[in-house]
Amino acid sequence: MTLEYTGRLDDETVFDTSRESVAEEAGLTEAQPDREYAPLTVDVGDEQVIEGMEEGLIGLEAGETETLTIPPEKAYGEPSDDRVQEFETEELREMLGGQTPEEGTYLEAQNGSQGEVVHVDEDVVRVDFNPRLAGETLKFDVEIIDVN
Repeated sequence: MTLEYTGRLDDETVFDTSRESVAEEAGLTEAQPDREYAPLTVDVGDEQVIEGMEEGLIGLEAGETETLTIPPEKAYGEPSDDRVQEFETEELREMLGGQTPEEGTYLEAQNGSQGEVVHVDEDVVRVDFNPRLAGETLKFDVEIIDVN
């Protein structure tokens, strides 16, 4: 199945889209200048997209448009304290080649997950590895281009 989509939060903020004009309007192209915008192709049933989107796409036909509202439990889950990790400031500084991380910056763990630095002091750095969209209800406007 091939589709165009725009993902919004409850407050209508666009966080992701396949349409370049929407991305430009929402200011997403500045944050990801190398990203290419194109329709998304998914094999429904292969868990390539979040559970709620996969369920919402079942049965849609080419040419149909739909708004899917996806609660956190079928999207990125609820934020969890277990995903906030503490590091010794000195140890992390060494791993970052002598730099001290600043609050609000993002670090990538060895497993590829991204975390936001949420606290820094002389002893401890806390990094939140919760998905950026954890706890959010997501709305996707989808337009089905093709069903294969």
